[in-house]
Amino acid sequence: MTAGDAALDYRSAGVDLDAADDAKGRIRRLVESTLTSGARGAFGGFGGMFRVPTGYRNPLLVASADGVGTKVKVAIEAGRHATVGHDLVNHCVNDILAQGAAPLFFLDYVAFGRLDPVVVEQVVAGVSAGCRENGCALIGGETAEMPSVYTHPDYDLAGFIVGCVEEEAVLGPERVRAGDVLVGLASSGLHTNGYSLARRIVLDRLGLGPDDPFPGENASTADVLLRVHRSYLSTLRPQLPRIHAMAHITGGGLPGNVNRALPSTLDAEIDVAAWPLPGTFRVLADAGQVAVDEMFRTFNMGIGMVVLCDAADAQAVQDGASAAGVASWIVGRTVPGTGAVRLHSLERTLS
Repeated sequence: MTAGDAALDYRSAGVDLDAADDAKGRIRRLVESTLTSGARGAFGGFGGMFRVPTGYRNPLLVASADGVGTKVKVAIEAGRHATVGHDLVNHCVNDILAQGAAPLFFLDYVAFGRLDPVVVEQVVAGVSAGCRENGCALIGGETAEMPSVYTHPDYDLAGFIVGCVEEEAVLGPERVRAGDVLVGLASSGLHTNGYSLARRIVLDRLGLGPDDPFPGENASTADVLLRVHRSYLSTLRPQLPRIHAMAHITGGGLPGNVNRALPSTLDAEIDVAAWPLPGTFRVLADAGQVAVDEMFRTFNMGIGMVVLCDAADAQAVQDGASAAGVASWIVGRTVPGTGAVRLHSLERTLS
């Protein structure tokens, strides 16, 4: 038998079952730390189980799935993997919160070129932290090793969330009225969008590595770019009866997300000079020579969630945000129209 005819096993094909077992052992305690009263079954089952919640009259389940995009490359380059797991949960929580739902359970998926149990543990530690923050049980997931798809040290992750809301309490465009106020809640940074452009500017134009100071910040580049995507659940949950609709500001920025909260008969007029633009976005715009309208289509520009409510309720929403330590501003109003978002004062934003 020649060397080319030697017996093969899974490890020689690039998949290490021992590493997979090691990873499972490392994450067990993390997963179990998230389990709520609704979770049923033990770690390692073929499917996660969760009791149908009681106390609802007409419950609707709300589900969403997402990832963290190329922010994961920043984590890989910095060797810091826990924050992207936390990002993943908070992003998904905000997505279903926009319809008024509170999270019940979460599942994650992490795929590697070469499975590293230590990295798996760090990622799941972040996912678990996000689940604990939001009262959400991590009841299942998958860790895959695919050497022909990903190149070490690259990996990707995705999350799947299910929440619940009373049918009559669902938020959305049908509740929005002309004259409703738009309250913008501060983001904690770039959140999880725009990183393909941000990384190109940081690496190619600014020439910064993960440990280099970020311009205008008393923090490293990794610190700035890996700030955890803020969850708005605890901030806005007490205010839900006052809210008509919400827009989670993700890919597409304000114009590409606020429109999703509008009926076809109303426009949103937003004054982008109504809040202070965080310096991070100014640095990226200047270094990349990015046009102002492109900045607002790519990044959240300091606003992570927009609440649409009656003008009489806007102050209560802002007071609730303030009590939670989240800055907020009145950023616009709804007017008769066709479902469009119009940004004003753009010429003054980056000047």
